[in-house]
Amino acid sequence: MKEQQTTEFDFVIDKLTNSIENAISGEVFDTSIIKLTAFDTKIIKKSEWVFDWQNELKDETKQVSKLTTVNNLAIIQGLISFTDKDDHIFMNIIESAKFNKGKNKLYKGVAGNLIAFCCKTAFQLN
Repeated sequence: MKEQQTTEFDFVIDKLTNSIENAISGEVFDTSIIKLTAFDTKIIKKSEWVFDWQNELKDETKQVSKLTTVNNLAIIQGLISFTDKDDHIFMNIIESAKFNKGKNKLYKGVAGNLIAFCCKTAFQLN
């Protein structure tokens, strides 16, 4: 029997919610996940993100999406890149905005929302 390999992820799902939650006040904000556009990449400062999202968007085999709050579509809370592999969805990279990382993060639930979106997409694609 083939030995199973364990994969460790280097992102943290801090909380699973139907939205994102302000880490200080507990206030909840409904989210929207839509495709990242070339215009969006112009406002993304490379110094604020670990990954090269412009490069991800150039690869036509990948779908790149952004997470925002419904009431403020201009501020990107997190990003995800994934690929439809026909029999599964492969998450290439995922990242929370700089202000949503660490002990002093502004919102909880960013990574959980992005991963849930990929799961939903996988179910929609069968």
